[in-house]
Amino acid sequence: MFSFDYIFSRIDPLQIASAFIVLFAVIDVLGSTPIFLSLKNRGRAVNACQATLISTTLLIAFFFAGDAMLRLFSVDVESFAVAGSLVIFLMSLEMLLDVEIFKNNGPIKEATLIPVVFPLIAGPGSFTTLLSLRAEYAQVNILIGLLLNMAFVYVVLKATERVERVISKAAIYLLRKFFGIILLAISVRLFTANLSALLANLG
Repeated sequence: MFSFDYIFSRIDPLQIASAFIVLFAVIDVLGSTPIFLSLKNRGRAVNACQATLISTTLLIAFFFAGDAMLRLFSVDVESFAVAGSLVIFLMSLEMLLDVEIFKNNGPIKEATLIPVVFPLIAGPGSFTTLLSLRAEYAQVNILIGLLLNMAFVYVVLKATERVERVISKAAIYLLRKFFGIILLAISVRLFTANLSALLANLG
């Protein structure tokens, strides 16, 4: 039965902060600022409001429907979290080693949808991370963390040039390295925690 009291009782500031940091590192909107500027300079302006709304809708839809999709393929959340931890691990290597593992070679050229909404904001990493977090945190805390991230994404998209003036390229580079380390640690924690639960279920 739906209850606001139950929802409020599940709100945990620490979980919200943790979910926010994880998603912030995965989405990495600050690190994508040079890409947004490059698109604008090539005449491919990005609609900040449209990109944010579409990304938020896709992420929330996958957050709730992803579980049903997993059941359709007989995959439990723990298994998906282990697989997701490996994807997050590879993303952390991209950030730390300055290599490109996930390539975008799709045929669609519109800037707002491709590559801003997908794969930069609502991409495989974000989808995987959302379902991986469900294995550890209450849903309401993950959703709050997600919405806070989307608000930040909107601000950055709306004022891309100003953000780059305030935060230098060097600072963005250092932030990318820092969050790469955070993601690496998170991937290890997700892997060990969910692998133990998965092995216990199999046993």
